[in-house]
Amino acid sequence: MTRRIELSPRLRLAADLVPEGARLADVGTDHAYLPACLLMEGKIPSAIAADLREGPLSRARETAAEYGCGDRMAFRLCDGLSGIRPEETDAVVIAGMGGETIAQILEAAPWVRTRKIPLVLQPMSSIPELRQRLGEDGFHILEERLAREGDTLYVVMRAEAGEEPAMTPAQLWAGRQSRDPLRGDYLRGLLEKLDRALDGLSRARDGRAEDRRRELAALRQELLEMREEWEAWQR
Repeated sequence: MTRRIELSPRLRLAADLVPEGARLADVGTDHAYLPACLLMEGKIPSAIAADLREGPLSRARETAAEYGCGDRMAFRLCDGLSGIRPEETDAVVIAGMGGETIAQILEAAPWVRTRKIPLVLQPMSSIPELRQRLGEDGFHILEERLAREGDTLYVVMRAEAGEEPAMTPAQLWAGRQSRDPLRGDYLRGLLEKLDRALDGLSRARDGRAEDRRRELAALRQELLEMREEWEAWQR
């Protein structure tokens, strides 16, 4: 019986967004489960597994050998995309990193934008900052989807070079409107986070705190409107 790799929900979603037939670069690959899975499924012909540290890259080699796809996977010890040539890849996955780190990796590899390489991005933090920097750096977010693991919801983005229309503060926080079935829970979590911040600001007495409170109150109202629109789609 052929062994299969069962990806976690967030990695499965990222894998689903990789274009069919693309030569994939998986940045921060760790165990290389995602590229190995796609190779075994026949969705991609080859992959480059890249990582900043030798330990994860060693685990990636072990995964490739265990699942019999080492002849179609190259391994690069490098920072971000610095060890990958533009002509070697047709799509890039960067998953499991902070949003600011993802933005820095893309800024250091301008060929990703000029060649209009499809991107699949799965940030673990600083998601509003990533959305903003993608727009500033000439990338357009084509799609956002959500995956649940336990009590945590993860955002997975599909993006490529292009003009990104200006986002409102709430769109930077929550992304553009989406009918994703998990979006209601995602918005609820953002509102709870915002309510905690507003509660803390209500106890402050300086003018800057009051300015911030008004800013967050306006943001909260826009998020509530987003949730109402999503709920209307579910009826």
